Amino acid sequence: MTLNLSNMNEVAEAMVAPGKGILAADESTGTIGKRFDQINTESTEQKRNAYRDLLFSSENIQEYISGVILYDETFHQSSLKDGVLYPEYLASLGIIPGIKVDAGAHNLAGTDGEKVTSGLDGLDERLAEYRKLGARFAKWRGVINITELNPSDYCINTNAHALVRYAALCQSNDIVPIVEPEILMDGTHDIEDSFVVTEEVLHTVFSELYKQGVQFEEMILKPNMVLSGYEADNRAGVDEVASATVQCFLRSVPAAVPGIAFLSGGQSDEDATAHLNAMNQILGDNKPWNLSFSYGRALQQPALKAWQGKDENIPMAQEAFLKRAKLNSLASLGKYSTDQE
Repeated sequence: MTLNLSNMNEVAEAMVAPGKGILAADESTGTIGKRFDQINTESTEQKRNAYRDLLFSSENIQEYISGVILYDETFHQSSLKDGVLYPEYLASLGIIPGIKVDAGAHNLAGTDGEKVTSGLDGLDERLAEYRKLGARFAKWRGVINITELNPSDYCINTNAHALVRYAALCQSNDIVPIVEPEILMDGTHDIEDSFVVTEEVLHTVFSELYKQGVQFEEMILKPNMVLSGYEADNRAGVDEVASATVQCFLRSVPAAVPGIAFLSGGQSDEDATAHLNAMNQILGDNKPWNLSFSYGRALQQPALKAWQGKDENIPMAQEAFLKRAKLNSLASLGKYSTDQE
C-alpha cells in the first residue's frame, strides 16, 4: 500500500477517515526523556529510535492509524528492520507522515505567566524542506491557561495570530496544517469556565484563519475537549463532557473543516476513549465533521509500561499499543464500550 493523495483536501480527509486517528509521536527530547524516566530507561538517540520503531512497526497499525506526527529527530531516523527513513516507511504502509514544527511555548512578555508559541522565524524554508522529504501535514500547538485572571485577550489573540501564520505558510507549501489551540485543563475551574474559554479561543482562531485566507477544507483542528479542571472539586462526567464539547464545537467550528482530531491533554487512556465515543454517539451519522483522535500519551502509555526499555518486551508493548489504537478507532465510530477494555 502506498499513499496516492493528490491535494491537501484529500490529505486532510484521509487524516480523519472514519475509524482512524493520528498518532502523536512528536514528543520533544526533553518530554520523552521524562517518559523514559518513568520506566528507568536512559533517553539515548538509539533508545528513542527503538521505541518509535516498535510503535510504527506494530502489525496492521494502518487499520487504526491514518497519520503520525513526528519530531524532527525521528523524521530523520530509519526503521530498524530495513533502514528506510520513517516518512517513506510510513507512507509505504498507507500512513501519512507529518511533522511538528513549533519551537515550544515561552513566556509572553507583559503577562502574568501566560505563554506564546515560537517558531515562525525560518518556518517557510523548513516547511519546504520537510515537504521535499515527504511530510504531508504539520502541527503547531498554542497553549492557553485558565486561572482567575487568565486567559487575557492579548494572550488569545497573540497565539491565534501565530497559529494562523503557521497554517497559511503550511498551505503555501502544500502541507496540511493541524491547528492546535490547547486550553490546558490544569487548575480548579469548572466545565462552564472551560466551555466559555474554549468557545472564545475557537471563534478567535477561525476568525483569524478566515482573515488570512487559510482554506478550511485543507486543515485539521486539534483541540482540547471541554473538561473540568483536573483539580476541580466536582468534575464533570463522561456524558456532560461529551454534551458540552459537542455544543461548543457546533457553535464554533465551520462545517467546511474535514475533521476534528482531539488531543488527550493528560486524560487517562480510558477517559480519552470514553469521551470521544460519547461525542460520536451524540452526533450519530449527522456530523458536520468527522470526530477523531490525535493522542500521544493516551495511545502510548500502556505500550511504554509494557516495553520497559527491553527488546524482549517489544511484542507485548506492540499488543498493548494496538489494543488502545483499536479501542480509539471504535470510539471514533461511536462503537466503544468499557467491556472492551
